[in-house]
Amino acid sequence: MDPKDPLAANLPAPTAARPLLGLTVLVVEDSRFACEALRLLCLRSGARIRRADCLRSARRHLRVYRPTVVIMDLGLPDGDGCQLIEELTQAQPRVEAILAISGDTDTEAAAMAAGADGFMAKPITSVAAFQAKLLGLLPEDRRPFGPREVSDAEISPDRIAYLDDMAHAADMLDTTPDGNALDYVAQFLSGVARSAEDQRMERAAQALATRRAAGQSASSETAIIVGMIQERLAQRLAI
Repeated sequence: MDPKDPLAANLPAPTAARPLLGLTVLVVEDSRFACEALRLLCLRSGARIRRADCLRSARRHLRVYRPTVVIMDLGLPDGDGCQLIEELTQAQPRVEAILAISGDTDTEAAAMAAGADGFMAKPITSVAAFQAKLLGLLPEDRRPFGPREVSDAEISPDRIAYLDDMAHAADMLDTTPDGNALDYVAQFLSGVARSAEDQRMERAAQALATRRAAGQSASSETAIIVGMIQERLAQRLAI
């Protein structure tokens, strides 16, 4: 149980229908669209969720309480999620499970080397896969007894959350961004666009990343992305 949670002694036990009941999950994720997916998955599974959108915010949360599970995105605006995974692994008492997530499967090895207990590639939409992954990382006393209902449901995050991500990227590009900001925007947009099945935006973000990796000017690619973001934000005004 969470010793810093005043409700810990009264937390309910997991059930077959809600196998994550009684767990508190800290989601460290900068994408509102991805976080909305995780919120829905936790809600369907019985877990309580808190969110941090950067390393600094996550550390602030962790000074106040200790969650049962930390779901850690690896590409964050103020650093690599592996940094916090290492800190959590070395902390005493250690959280019961650390799950690394990323749209880039090439980051799995680094996350596991940093001390993550498991890895899932985004997008994460399957209730059954999400529950099975977390339950597999938890000790037996955190799992429901007896047979468990396996849901074949897929969750669908609200598209407004995706438009919130577009607004975040627009803010990053509002002034003349430096190289680090462009690299962050490229990986951020590539991941959220893939999750939202926005193939045009994903291709544009990957083109930006390619130019940046080659050390070439990316002004044209950046301008294209800015225009595409504005197109999508116009949808939010229509809503």
